[in-house]
Amino acid sequence: MNLFRKPKMLAAALVLMLGLSLAAGCGQKSEPKASELQGTVTASGSTALLPLLKPAQEEFQKKHPKVTVNIAGGGSFTGMNQVAAGSVNIGNSDVELPPELKDKGLVDHKVAVAPFVFIANPDVTVDNLTQQQYIDIFTGKITNWKEVGGKDQKITIIHRAKSSGSRATIAQVVLKGAAFTDNAVIQDSNGAVRAAVASTPGAIGYVDAPYADNTVKVLAYNGVKYTPENVINGTYPVFAYEHMYTKGEPTGAVKAFIDYVMSKEFQETYVEKNGFLPITKMKKQ
Repeated sequence: MNLFRKPKMLAAALVLMLGLSLAAGCGQKSEPKASELQGTVTASGSTALLPLLKPAQEEFQKKHPKVTVNIAGGGSFTGMNQVAAGSVNIGNSDVELPPELKDKGLVDHKVAVAPFVFIANPDVTVDNLTQQQYIDIFTGKITNWKEVGGKDQKITIIHRAKSSGSRATIAQVVLKGAAFTDNAVIQDSNGAVRAAVASTPGAIGYVDAPYADNTVKVLAYNGVKYTPENVINGTYPVFAYEHMYTKGEPTGAVKAFIDYVMSKEFQETYVEKNGFLPITKMKKQ
């Protein structure tokens, strides 16, 4: 009898062990698949970055249909303040964090290089200005195009509000600390600046390079025309790194969206096509 009972006991033991093993496996939490990502990602800030983030939003939502990505403008400082306050998941910015936000636990994700260009109304006959001439115009010292080799025509300055990262970039890179004149027309986005410059005789402004089109004239800077190659080789200095700030390290859908923007797939397919430069092409970051 013992000879018959031992195999049965062994078989029963094996079945019991297998059952326990399966039960333990069912109790383990598996990592969610990429297709299972869900939730809402909110971002605000730099309007310069919008031409890049719009296709990122569209492609990311195709890959993750259960995720909604909402992107708004408002200016770089608005974006940084809102992410610091917890109002949005991501604050998009053309500039580094100001001192008053450096202790708010914000994490910087550099995602691209944004070149800026100076634009003028097509009726302006000047094609190039030196850095000093740009300074003199935007500080109000020069007020007529004839003072810089153009025709006798009043210069109308059209640019951005103090919350704009584009404005901060021009102030830092070009004006070197000199104060903008108050005698200017302020617009709330790159697109609005371009439209106003295009429709205002004698106007000058600055926009992120992707916004420049055939409705305006792009001016050279110190005799150098804007091209991606001139930014990379260091001869065209008017550019900024684009940042996506998060409060703490991002997780879930927020992390996945930022990872997608920084991925080789997106950087090589969309960044240059939309007028930006991959940060990997810059010698210094």
